[in-house]
Amino acid sequence: MEDIVSIFGYLAAILTTLSFLPQAIKTIREKNTEGISFIMYGMFTAGVLLWLIYGLFIKDIPIIVANLITLILALTILFLKMKYSGRGTKIK
Repeated sequence: MEDIVSIFGYLAAILTTLSFLPQAIKTIREKNTEGISFIMYGMFTAGVLLWLIYGLFIKDIPIIVANLITLILALTILFLKMKYSGRGTKIK
């Protein structure tokens, strides 16, 4: 039973982490952050950081790995939002 629980944990970690990859790629390619809420991504990034810290405390590998990768992707999007805000809709 413990193996099944671990499989669910790893699958959840993989799916939720990979769900941010398309947005990060799109934002990097298009340099367009107009539709992205800075407040939402700021709150989300803080939450992911807290999940990462929680995972480190309880030594849970799926939580640590998933949130570390998600944190990197979220920080990338947040950084690009700050970089491209106020420069028009799209940078060419």
